[in-house]
Amino acid sequence: MEKQKLIRITTVPLSLDKLLSGQLRFMSAHYEVIAVAAEKEYLEKIGAKEKVRTFHLEMSRKITPLADLLAVIRLYFFLRNEKPFLVHSHTPKAGIVGMLAAKWAGVPHRLHTVAGLPLLEAKGFKRKLLDFVEKVTYACATKVYPNSIGLKDIIIQNNYSYPGKLKVIAQGSSNGIDTAFFNPDLFSDEQNQLLREKWGLTRKHFVFIFVGRLVKDKGINEMVEAFQEVHKTHDKARLLLVGDYEQDLDPLSPKTLEAIEHNMAIVAVGFQYDVRPFFAIANALVFPSYREGFPNVVMQAGAMNLPCIVSDINGCNEIILEGVNGTIIPVKNTAAIVEKMNCFVEKTAYHKLLQSNARKMIITRYDQHVVWEAILDEYHLLK
Repeated sequence: MEKQKLIRITTVPLSLDKLLSGQLRFMSAHYEVIAVAAEKEYLEKIGAKEKVRTFHLEMSRKITPLADLLAVIRLYFFLRNEKPFLVHSHTPKAGIVGMLAAKWAGVPHRLHTVAGLPLLEAKGFKRKLLDFVEKVTYACATKVYPNSIGLKDIIIQNNYSYPGKLKVIAQGSSNGIDTAFFNPDLFSDEQNQLLREKWGLTRKHFVFIFVGRLVKDKGINEMVEAFQEVHKTHDKARLLLVGDYEQDLDPLSPKTLEAIEHNMAIVAVGFQYDVRPFFAIANALVFPSYREGFPNVVMQAGAMNLPCIVSDINGCNEIILEGVNGTIIPVKNTAAIVEKMNCFVEKTAYHKLLQSNARKMIITRYDQHVVWEAILDEYHLLK
């Protein structure tokens, strides 16, 4: 029997690679999967890795109305030719382009996953424009999947869609977490020691780690300021930053950039394809983001046995239970970050208690195959 076609769309292939890793290959056992994204060369690598077809569609994460319209038209003709059973989009730009083109092309099932709402930090005309785009995306979709309960509530509060169209799959997350891959037991003491030495760290240091884009919206300005305050009284504290800057889209303050460059206790290693070795030499994750959908980084850190300091936002406050596998702080609150960092360094028994629960809390709730099967079950409900 010929398989029905499933088209998965993200704005850039990095999202297919990092946010949906392994899922396309899993779905290809049940559907003929086609991956759509920008950056042709990278996209083709993902296609080979996941063993699925690809279609290159140039898109940008920036506001580019004319280019976006051209992308919608090109995708429309592709969909008319392919006649897929369903189109499933992720990320804001891929959402509006994918859902519009799919609706115009008469695709019967148009699904959109919401993994975060960048527009929540926008103001003025830009916010109004992004609100409008979000509403159009959801109107064109036949089903919308917020990847956390908190995100679903925000969508309803902002009247982006009516509740009947919304559903959180499983306990949240777009892809779950591969707990066999994110496992601290895969890294030996010797490997960890070599990496520490490379970056000027020792076993005596208490290493706070951040993994992700080094941008304002991730709370980096507050985190760096807080860490510098903590380091004044705790010389053994270190801050390990794993990720790239996006100064054109969401710049950090000059003060923060200067601190990262000149404070020897702050170690910035840039983007790393495999972040696990860095989790393996850290003691705790700090993730003071302003907004998220359902952050993979917090699940990854937990699976690597790290307790987490996270901001009180949707997703984060669902993965982390206060005093169980981490602690939750107010958004944009430097003093709260200072307090919790100090607590982790000073109260060894408290830190170890949280650490003892970190991995098992992820395994029982967010293992990858649980999420994949739940998404597949959702597809099978479509007629």
